[in-house]
Amino acid sequence: MKSLLKPLLATGLMAFAGLGFSLTVQAESIKPEAVERIDVQKYAGKWYEISHLPMYFQRNCVSHTTADYTVNSDYSIGVLNSCHTETGKIIASQGVAYPQNKGMSKLKVSFLPAGLRWLPFTKGDYWVLRVDPEYQVALVGGPTHKYLWILSKNPHLDEATYQSYLETARQYGYDLSNLIKTPQQ
Repeated sequence: MKSLLKPLLATGLMAFAGLGFSLTVQAESIKPEAVERIDVQKYAGKWYEISHLPMYFQRNCVSHTTADYTVNSDYSIGVLNSCHTETGKIIASQGVAYPQNKGMSKLKVSFLPAGLRWLPFTKGDYWVLRVDPEYQVALVGGPTHKYLWILSKNPHLDEATYQSYLETARQYGYDLSNLIKTPQQ
């Protein structure tokens, strides 16, 4: 009996461990999905960053982070990101976003000088994961869980709306433990 118990116990533990692994893989494999379509004319304008996941390119930004989007004649989108540093200095970065789907909700963004934007692997994903019908609040990420922003057309967002957008991010599998809330004016 004792000799049968060991293999049974080992099999049970392996099955339990396998279930844990399966649940972990399932949680990590939830892929963000862009909305089907956005109205780029409504999306254009100044957006205030409400919060974001840490990323290298924003390492010096501590407050007043904004993004201004303009629609170009070729339907690319002009991007002007700016923020304040710890010393109060304003830093800005100008780029262009190129549509990757008919609905304009998946973009590739480059901040390289115009003459270098043709280089492969120099564009980042910018997917609109959620946007309200009035185009006042947006959740932006990409096909991975590396980047995430909550943006608003107003510098401040009410807590209930903010929590609702955080919940959407969680449903897409984002780890929000390092999320940085951006101070605005």
